[in-house]
Amino acid sequence: MIKQAIIGILCASVILTAGILIGHYGIVKNSPTAQNPTHYLIDLSFILIHRELTKVPHMATTAGDEETVQFMLKRWQDPETGLDEAWREEYVVYLSFPDAKNTNKVTVGDPTETVLYTAREKEKSYTPDQDDTEVVQPYAAYSPAGHPKGKLVYANQGKPSDYQLLNETVDLRGTIAITKYGGAGRAAKAINAAPYGVIGVLVYTEPLDMNDGLMSDANETYPHSWYLPPSGVERGAYNSHFGDLLTPYLAAKDETYRIPAEDITGNPPIPIQPIGFEDAYKLICGRTVMSLHVFCSSDVKLDIYNREELKNSSNVMGVIRGSVEPDRYVIYGNHRDSWVHGAIDPSSGTSVMLEITRVLGRMVKQGKWRPRRSIIFGSWGAEEFGLIGSFTKLDVNQEIHSVFCSSANATLRASGMPSVQDVIFRASKQVNAPGLDSTSVYDNWIKFSNRTSPTHGIIPKIGYLSGAGSDYAAFVHYLGIASMDISYTYDKSKTNARIYPAYHTAYDTFDYSSRFIDPGFVSHQAIGRTAGNVLIRLADSLVLPLNCSDYAEILEDYLNTAVTLYQELLKTKTISMEPLKSAVARFRSAAAHLDQVIRTSDLVRRINDQLMLLDRAFLNPLAFPDKYAYRHVIWASSSVGNATFPGLADAFAKAESSNEPKDWAKVHYHLSVLTQAIDGAANTLVDVI
Repeated sequence: MIKQAIIGILCASVILTAGILIGHYGIVKNSPTAQNPTHYLIDLSFILIHRELTKVPHMATTAGDEETVQFMLKRWQDPETGLDEAWREEYVVYLSFPDAKNTNKVTVGDPTETVLYTAREKEKSYTPDQDDTEVVQPYAAYSPAGHPKGKLVYANQGKPSDYQLLNETVDLRGTIAITKYGGAGRAAKAINAAPYGVIGVLVYTEPLDMNDGLMSDANETYPHSWYLPPSGVERGAYNSHFGDLLTPYLAAKDETYRIPAEDITGNPPIPIQPIGFEDAYKLICGRTVMSLHVFCSSDVKLDIYNREELKNSSNVMGVIRGSVEPDRYVIYGNHRDSWVHGAIDPSSGTSVMLEITRVLGRMVKQGKWRPRRSIIFGSWGAEEFGLIGSFTKLDVNQEIHSVFCSSANATLRASGMPSVQDVIFRASKQVNAPGLDSTSVYDNWIKFSNRTSPTHGIIPKIGYLSGAGSDYAAFVHYLGIASMDISYTYDKSKTNARIYPAYHTAYDTFDYSSRFIDPGFVSHQAIGRTAGNVLIRLADSLVLPLNCSDYAEILEDYLNTAVTLYQELLKTKTISMEPLKSAVARFRSAAAHLDQVIRTSDLVRRINDQLMLLDRAFLNPLAFPDKYAYRHVIWASSSVGNATFPGLADAFAKAESSNEPKDWAKVHYHLSVLTQAIDGAANTLVDVI
C-alpha cells in the first residue's frame, strides 16, 4: 500500500510506489539549485537495477524479500554512490499465507461428491519466471481457512446492492458467490455477502474490464501482448484496514501490545479465493442455468488452507544530511515487496528511487552538491499486505510530510492535495516527455487529461487522494500531511483496462515490463527526472511551493457541488449551509493573504509552518468513527462518489434514504465539522496573534 509527501511510481499501466515525504520541518519556496542533478539519470542503469530487482519473487518476509533488503543496503552504503548513512528497521507483523503443504482448491462436484472439475492451482507457464518455485499460488491474504460447499450464484461485483438484488429472487443461504473485481474492495465482496448467508466467495478478473474483451493466449494475450492470460490471477490483501492488524495505531515492534486475533475487524468473515477468468468462464458459462442466477445441481467447493503468523519485516532507510537545515527533511519512499516478481509493482518505482539516490549520492560523495535540508529515503516492507511498512514507520515518527509518484509510457497522471499542484506542474514543465524531445511532460499531460481552472485556465487534471490505494494513505488520512501520487500511465482512451493487466500476477516480470510496458525504459527516465525535480525543489528551496489558493479553489468546487446537490432539501429540514459557505469564503481570503505575505515577507520559518500545518487543521478524530485511521474531513473515502465533502455526502445519502431525524441530525453534524475545520484551516493562514 503510502510516506508523508509521497511520489509513487508506476509504468505504463504500472502501479509502483515511489514516495517523496517532507518532514515536519521541510518546506520550500524559491527555485531549486540551478543545475538539477537528476538530469543525469540514464536508461542503462534503470535496466540493470530493474533486472536485479525482478530476478526472483520477493513477497514480504520471504528469502527473496531479504535479497532485496541486502541489495538496497549495498547500494545505499556504497562508498562512491551511496548515502551518508543507511540502515534497516525491523518490525514483527501479522501476515497471511497459503499452506505450502495443502494447496487451496476450487472444485465442482456432483451429488455423489465425484469431482467434475478442478480450477487451476497455479498460473500457466510461458517463461521460466512462472516456473520459479517461490511463486506463491494465487490466494486471498487474510481469508479465513474453511471448506464451504454450495450452489454457485453470480453476484456481479459483490456490492451491497448486488447481493440485495440477488436476494429478492434467490435464497442465498448456503451458496457460493462468484464476483468480478471492481465496484467493491476485495474484502468487501465477502463482508457484503455474509449477512445474506453466503458461505464462500470466488473473485475473478473480467476480460472486458481488463483485457478489452480479449481472452485467447494463442495470439491475443501475454506473451503476445500486455493483456492478462486466461489463467492469470490477481492476488491481493483482503483486509479493509491498513497497517499491522494486531497493533492498530502502534508500531509493530517485538514488545508492542497486540490485540487478540479474534478482535481484528475488517477481514473477510467467510472463505474467499481469486481465480483466473479461464476458470470463471467455465464455472459460469459452461454450466446449465436452472433458475435466475443459480447454476446447475452440482456444488462448488472451496478448500482454503490459509494461515496467519507473525513475521519479521524490514523497512530500509537512508539519509543525505542537509547542509543548512539538517533537522528539516524530505522523505522519498517506495515499497519494496511484491506478490511475485513485481516488475512494475513495485520494482519500477524502486529502480527509479535507486537511480535517483545513485546520482545524488555520487554528487554528495564528490563534494559537488548537498541539499539545504536532509533527504530521507525509505524502502517500505509488507506494503502488499495492507501498507504495513509505511504505516509502521509513521507510527514511530509522526512528524513526516509526504509525496508519492509512478511511471509508464503515454502520459503523466497525478493525484494529491490541491496545494501540491503547482510544484508538480513546475517540475513536469522542465522534463521532456518520453520519445518527444520537443514536448515537455506537462504539455503532453495536458493533451490527455485537463480541466478548466477559474484561476489558471486549462491545466492538467490532478486527482484526489480520497482512498487508501497505496502508502500515502496513513499520511493523508491519519496525519493530515500534504501528499501526492504521481504515475506515468497508459492512454485511457485506447483501453478499458482498470490497471495494467498483469497486476499482482505471475506475469508481472522483467520480460513483460521491458516488452510491453516501457521498452527502452524511457518512461522510467522521465518519471525519475520529474520525481527528482520535485525532490530537489522540496529539499533545496527556501519555502515549500504549497499553494493555498489552489486549495481554496477546490474547496469552492466541493462547496458548489454540495450546494447543488443538498441545499434545497436541507432547507426543508431547517439545516443551513450558510456557515459552510462563509467558512470557505474565509479560507479563500486567508489564502490570498498568505500569498501576499509569501511575496513580501522574510518570515520564512513562520510561513513554512503555516503551509506545512494546513492539512492538519482538517483532521477530526471523531468525524468518522466507523472508518479506521480516516480523520481528514476533506479527503476521507466516500461511498457515494460525488466530488464533494465525503462525510457530508455519505450522511446526506443515508438521511435521504431513511428520512430518519437522527440521520438528518448527522448531516447537520457533518456540516458543523466541515465549517469548523475550514475555519480552523483559514486561521492557520492568517497572521500569528
